[in-house]
Amino acid sequence: MERRLAAIVCADVAGYSRMMGSDEAGTHAAFKAHRSAIHPIILNHGGRVVKNTGDGFLLEFPSIVGATEAAIAMQTLMAERNHHLPADRAMQFRLGIHMGDVIADEDEVFGDDVNIAVRLEAVASPGGFAISAKAHREASKHLTVPLTDAGNHRFKNIRDAVGVWTWTPEGAPALAPELREASALSQQYRTAIVGVLPFANLSDAQDEYFSDGLTEDLIHALSLQSFYRVLSRNSTFAFKGKNTSTRLIAREIDATYLIQGSVRRAGAKIRVTAELIAPETGEQLWTGRYDRDIGDLFAMQDEITTNLSAAIATEIVRAEASAPARLSTDVTAWDRFLKGLSHYYRQTKEDLATAVDLFREAIAVDSKLSIAHAYLATIQIQSIQFGWVKGTREMWAEAMNLAETSVRLDPRSSFAFSILSWAHAMEGHYEAAMDAAKRAVALNPYDNGARGVLGICHFVIGEHREAIELFSMAAQRDNSDPRYQWAALNAFSHYLLRQYDATLSWAREQLYINPNHMQALAIRAAALAQLRRDDEATEATAVLMGHYPTLNVDRHLRNFHWKRPEDLAHYREGLLNAGVPLGKLTLVQSDVKRAAES
Repeated sequence: MERRLAAIVCADVAGYSRMMGSDEAGTHAAFKAHRSAIHPIILNHGGRVVKNTGDGFLLEFPSIVGATEAAIAMQTLMAERNHHLPADRAMQFRLGIHMGDVIADEDEVFGDDVNIAVRLEAVASPGGFAISAKAHREASKHLTVPLTDAGNHRFKNIRDAVGVWTWTPEGAPALAPELREASALSQQYRTAIVGVLPFANLSDAQDEYFSDGLTEDLIHALSLQSFYRVLSRNSTFAFKGKNTSTRLIAREIDATYLIQGSVRRAGAKIRVTAELIAPETGEQLWTGRYDRDIGDLFAMQDEITTNLSAAIATEIVRAEASAPARLSTDVTAWDRFLKGLSHYYRQTKEDLATAVDLFREAIAVDSKLSIAHAYLATIQIQSIQFGWVKGTREMWAEAMNLAETSVRLDPRSSFAFSILSWAHAMEGHYEAAMDAAKRAVALNPYDNGARGVLGICHFVIGEHREAIELFSMAAQRDNSDPRYQWAALNAFSHYLLRQYDATLSWAREQLYINPNHMQALAIRAAALAQLRRDDEATEATAVLMGHYPTLNVDRHLRNFHWKRPEDLAHYREGLLNAGVPLGKLTLVQSDVKRAAES
């Protein structure tokens, strides 16, 4: 290995995955043709191709001036080649340019300065380039085109902020609207990049179709999430059958997380194992194993895909939330959001209050950050349900406004529609809640949270058996996501069906997770009272009132907008039988009575 000073240019094609999805063969042929056309420009400026990737390439130049002049010439040529093409067929490169000390090992180059060039490519405009301020200082005196100062940017895994300058040639065609939207989403929201490696087939070659099909289904399922970016099949299947370390693969495709697994068939049974890893550290973030009877092959494959995507999606969000905080105060809206998310996952009253402040800061920095609106609405609703804040009309109105704003900003997010549905359900807007929940499920059939929220819609209108089925399915597949309280919801559904033993089991499950969960404590007391276990009901009520001394039945039920009056009456009966005070007046009368008797 040797160290040397070099200029690095990183390139990829904007909207490549979507183009491949509509015309795989044509897109690949066009990419190869464009790459051949610009190759002489690279050589003419003293550069070399370090490596080709699925939708781009990495170049090394001995001079930053040569690298920048080559980038201008390449993008000018590409603008000419795209000039007569319709917007949806125009193939536009994004280039990132940086210079610095690199480690050369055979034909590869490594180091932080290479990583910075890769990160710069992600902020370049389609058809243009982004160059670091350090490289710009060296090259600008030799350039004949004007560049724009884009300010300082923070990049993942890069310690210090990087000054950025950008350039786009005149005449470069704009992206088609749908490609432009996808590009904006990937830069703004999907900071984590996820690669799903081909699952290894450990059985006969004739079963290869199943392992490949499962991999492709998982890529599709994960890509429906709006929190991160999932690499296309073409990016990861290139490593099929190759004994390459996950760290090198991650560097090759710039993946933050990798998913790998295996499929083994024995007679009529199939075993699928999978793991989520952070390749830079080698840490195993999650692992799972699924043993299934083959039966209906497609149904079984869909079930495994759903279970895998639910578990992995949650763990990716959790991993991003727990990533080390940046030391600099020069932070973005996304930084504020992630820091808020880390507090949200701790699920204490104090941490949720801190998360609220950080989500508000994120929205103040970038009012278009849909996911921050969605999480802030979630906390508003949960804080009321946990009994941590008083559910005022203003708070409910703000939660609804946040949910509606989240959907408007990201109409393809199943999470945003789920939160909107939840807000409508809690307000008693039954039809609007059901419509939003069905939209969430349609946007992402693999989102168990969306199916669980559909269960909430059934619950509030009194269809408790349907609700239990959906709540139980969500709990089986993912019971670790703090956005949803499936155990508490199941406890309520069973109570309203007068299945009190099941109510106690689910309430106990919820209290394992959150020992002072107000609604779980309340439904436990009500169920014990209905079972005539009076001493236990009295004790459960004492625990409830110990945590929430100002609670009374009238105030508690004010936040319940169930459609069936008999459901509310049944819950009210259980609370009163358990000894929960009716209202403030009850407390005052009891105090007067005790004083008179003493």
